[in-house]
Amino acid sequence: MGVAAQIFGLPSLTLAATVEWLIIVTLYPDLLSRILNFGGRLKVLVFVFLVNYAFALLIWGFIYPRFFSPLRHMVGPRNFISAAQRSLVVFNRVPGALFIDLIKKYPGQDLLNLSAFDHQILVTSPRVLADLLVHKAYHFTKPPTVTSMLQMIIGDGLVMVEGDEHKFLRKHSTPAFSFRHIKELYPMMWEKSVLLCEQLEKALDAGEGGDARIIDVSSWMSRVTLDIIGVAGVGREFDTLKGGEDVFLDIYLQITEPTAENLTFATGAILFGVRFMSFIPWRITSMFKQLTDTLHDICMSIVQERKDAIFNSKDDHFDLLSQLIKSENFSDAQLRDQMLTFIAAGHETTSTTLSWACYLLAKDQSLQDKIRSEVRHALPGGLEVVNPSDLVTILESLPYLNGLMNESLRLYPTIPMTMRVAIRDTSLGGQMIPKGVAVAISLWQMNRSPELWGPEADECQPERWITSGKPNSHGGANSNYDFLTFLSGPRSCIGQGFARAEMRCIIACMLLAFSWELATDEEKIPTGAIAVKPTNGMALKLKPLRV
Repeated sequence: MGVAAQIFGLPSLTLAATVEWLIIVTLYPDLLSRILNFGGRLKVLVFVFLVNYAFALLIWGFIYPRFFSPLRHMVGPRNFISAAQRSLVVFNRVPGALFIDLIKKYPGQDLLNLSAFDHQILVTSPRVLADLLVHKAYHFTKPPTVTSMLQMIIGDGLVMVEGDEHKFLRKHSTPAFSFRHIKELYPMMWEKSVLLCEQLEKALDAGEGGDARIIDVSSWMSRVTLDIIGVAGVGREFDTLKGGEDVFLDIYLQITEPTAENLTFATGAILFGVRFMSFIPWRITSMFKQLTDTLHDICMSIVQERKDAIFNSKDDHFDLLSQLIKSENFSDAQLRDQMLTFIAAGHETTSTTLSWACYLLAKDQSLQDKIRSEVRHALPGGLEVVNPSDLVTILESLPYLNGLMNESLRLYPTIPMTMRVAIRDTSLGGQMIPKGVAVAISLWQMNRSPELWGPEADECQPERWITSGKPNSHGGANSNYDFLTFLSGPRSCIGQGFARAEMRCIIACMLLAFSWELATDEEKIPTGAIAVKPTNGMALKLKPLRV
């Protein structure tokens, strides 16, 4: 396919059409006027280009997929607009529902062909994920349109880079996310979690939520996780829980705020690329560029501040950015991009999952009471922990707390779908995959598959993650690839241990300080298409438990 794509690709055919036009108007100026009864250089130019592009459409729309494509025998819907593309613009159903429908329609398949043009497939079974995510992980990259969009926000950090550069960043970033280092962060995470509860109590006393005491917990979870990643990630106190203001924070929130304009821009950029969106004369394009440029400049200044602090003082500087600086393996530009990645990946994803954890507990009062009792028994002093260094051992040993955390992660993966594009001819599970083919993975579908998780796959059952009264790490799944929230292999989420630590502390504190119930109908909690986030917030009716 590689040679054919070069010969019959759009750039080659455009060049060929230009050469053909020059030959016709130079050597045979009257040829088309005699054959088709029209002349003029412009008309000839349009005709020649249309013929070449029609030929390309014939090749790629009919001849190649039906007679030459290695994917031509693969079953699937083979739509002109694929399910992966439609999932980005369908808002009346939960993310992943389209893929679950496909699995029911085409049972027993490892791969499905999504496109009429044989350029997009869906992985439907964990059996081929070892190839995609581990053995041949570097045969695939993120789609260029997705890369161009995310690079504007987080630069070339660990999430974005590919190949040898990713291997280098991964190798030298891993020590900053070691268990030992995360263990040292537990007291700070607990302190921020306690502050969250205190600020929520103050907000309720001040009348937030009215007499019904209804709070949008999503906004508060966003604040506490941002404060945690500020200290743990870059050594900076954002103080958003206390209403603090920060230029860096203000710009970041403007970029990531899920407004209709931002979501439209992001969806368009993912589908068509940032360059295409830049041609549309609307305010968001220039504003986005200005904000991201300013954000990058501020981050570079923060990197310089951290470097000066490390070399000019005797503080421990336990934050992740300082750990990378002290390793002396990164340039300033790499440190800046890693910092942006820490904040983006370590804030929004965890806050969203925490909102869903509160949602699950609001739906099941008996489960809420059971986990609260478990936490109270383990922490008899309540929010006042005598020895914070013991927190990691205590919280990681609580079966139902960890089971609820894992079910929240399984049922509501923040990113419901990911894409990879083959950068060379390769194979998945014995199926030839030509260069340029996009491979979709629906994390939502895999995490909720009845074949993998049983007939009650859609239900929250913390017991899956408990064996003989102790937490387990598999949830009863048969494979590491059944649970995909953090993916797997060399491109798996490097910060998953950090995220789990945050969730344990925040959920435990919330249960000690409050009981709650849903303050809206379940049907009125829509989720976004790009991220599984409650787009209108998560309204809960809170009842303080502390006197």
